[in-house]
Amino acid sequence: MSPEVLVSHLARDKTKPRGHAASPATAGTAAVEAVALHISRGRTRILRGLDFSIGNGRITGLLGPSGSGKTTLMRGIVGVQKITSGSISVLGQPAGAPSLRHDVGYVTQSPSVYPDLSVEANVRYFGAMHGATAADTAEAIAAVGLEEFARQKTADLSGGQSSRVSLACALVSRPKLLVLDEPTVGLDPVLRAELWERFAAMAEAGTTLLVSSHVMEEASHCSSLLLLRDGLLLAQLSPAELAERGRSNDLERAFLHIIQEGLAAQ
Repeated sequence: MSPEVLVSHLARDKTKPRGHAASPATAGTAAVEAVALHISRGRTRILRGLDFSIGNGRITGLLGPSGSGKTTLMRGIVGVQKITSGSISVLGQPAGAPSLRHDVGYVTQSPSVYPDLSVEANVRYFGAMHGATAADTAEAIAAVGLEEFARQKTADLSGGQSSRVSLACALVSRPKLLVLDEPTVGLDPVLRAELWERFAAMAEAGTTLLVSSHVMEEASHCSSLLLLRDGLLLAQLSPAELAERGRSNDLERAFLHIIQEGLAAQ
């Protein structure tokens, strides 16, 4: 996704308050709701009959092995993936509706920043779309551990650092719904833990986060989990419910147990 496209998803009208008070259109509604969702590419079915609802102001983990359909689902939610049948509503509106452009942030797996600009200039540029201050820019950069690289061009950074610049650009926007496609890939354990603390603070302040990962240990940071495999939604449950249903406190083993249950039932 180009920086221009990402802006359309991160931008917030400067005349709007930067808080997360529910509007009449979204009060009492789920942040995201999918009904009988099918997405295909050509003759290949990617997602098959998904039904789920994501509550406001929570961290929901989208977990599953590579190829399970996580990125396709996220693209459908932010409105850049054509839906074959069924529906997705976001903040009370159809996914991709123009009215959502100021309220939905999306961080892709590949960095979506300007390589010829510095870290600070990239974050400041995205922040300007919704009235962010210099302090907001500095806070977002610090949240991803790039203070010492703030004046370096993004082109001179490593791949993992570039991904963190994209994340900073999303954090500075403070959207109502933040969709993060494997944001912790390539990060060291300390920074990964700090980011999850930041995500928790954002959820506490009212932001809804959907975070994908194939690392099951990250499930413990979420209040709700969507478990995908081969385009099917195996379950929607909490980490505690996953441990109980999967008969193990090791969430990876618990997930594998649920997969084996599903195979046995076929």
